[in-house]
Amino acid sequence: MTLITRLYRDAYSGLSRPIWIQAVIMLINRAGTMVIPFLTVYLTSALHFSIAQAGIVLSVFGLGAIVGVYLGGKLTDSIGFFPVQFWSLLVNGVFFIVLCYLRGFWTICGCIFVLASIGEAFRPANAAATAYYSQPENRTRSYSLNRLAVNLGFAVGPALGGLLAGISFNWLFWTDGLTCIAAAIALRLMLKPASRGEEAIKVKAPTVAYRDGTFLKFVALVWLFALTFFQVFSVIPLYYQHVLGLTESQIGLVLSMNGLIIALVEMVLVYRLENKGKDTLYIGYGILLNAGGYLVLALCGPYGLVAVASMLLLTVAEMMTMPFFNAYWAHRSTPQTRGQYAALYGIAFSAAQVVGPAAGAQVADFLGFKWLWPMLIALNVATWLGFRRLGRADAQPVV
Repeated sequence: MTLITRLYRDAYSGLSRPIWIQAVIMLINRAGTMVIPFLTVYLTSALHFSIAQAGIVLSVFGLGAIVGVYLGGKLTDSIGFFPVQFWSLLVNGVFFIVLCYLRGFWTICGCIFVLASIGEAFRPANAAATAYYSQPENRTRSYSLNRLAVNLGFAVGPALGGLLAGISFNWLFWTDGLTCIAAAIALRLMLKPASRGEEAIKVKAPTVAYRDGTFLKFVALVWLFALTFFQVFSVIPLYYQHVLGLTESQIGLVLSMNGLIIALVEMVLVYRLENKGKDTLYIGYGILLNAGGYLVLALCGPYGLVAVASMLLLTVAEMMTMPFFNAYWAHRSTPQTRGQYAALYGIAFSAAQVVGPAAGAQVADFLGFKWLWPMLIALNVATWLGFRRLGRADAQPVV
């Protein structure tokens, strides 16, 4: 127990006060994460949309996210990361509340697009802020602490969301919206913004990220991985509901297992691995584990325990990929180029959200889940091979 306590203490030591404050703000925000994990369930069961229509709505969210990440990067360079984070959280909260009163397919698509554009502008601003407030030697852990807050909140949000959905779906939208607004207020009250002059030194960047050929290959591979990653929060809940027969509360508990495990383990894992090997090596292990999660769904049949086993593998895969994705682009960037590297990385995920949920939903709707899982496994294997090749060609230093 003494060794374990020391390990956890060392994993969390040395991070700056603003990094911890940002993590608290992120926890407040993500503890209300309820709408997106249950959006496909809400659209199909409450509004009686088809699975294909629900997939299109999530793809529209992805389109808005691409616009938001791009604009967020541009605004971060021009006005700074603090106001972008504040207004993104505040206005996004309002749009979540508005969304619960819409019923038409096209009006929901329009609101989702605006909501995603505003909400995802937060991502590059937050990445730039984390880089600004952290030190080079603990930057990967600083990003991981932020992810810990996200996943700890996610351990609470879907579980509570599942209970609230059993009462009324409107509670999901109001809770998600109010926690966004609360996070914006907490940011304003708890964190003193950097002076614009100081912030510009670290945030403003030339367009070198778009001419980094190796990084562009990395972005393409991240996009391929993200195509499979977004099935976890879009199509897999439908599989749990329609094939495994889980209730909304049970779905919420299984999804919350993902966030809880990450909150307990990821920081220690990153502390033990960071700067000890190539980021692409750890990423490759994670991608193979991700394939294993879908292999369980493909081979083990429609049993409730399969949901837990698969989610466990997918969760470990996430811990082995996401922190080292961030480490990779952070290692390649400099203080003068970090904003655009963060934006391109974010766009890879947003672009995957355009294609992934809709494509997965279409395959599940027309061919069945038995065809979807092998396709996702094959895509993971192809992505793993791509990262192996990238790791061999990339002379990334171990620092």
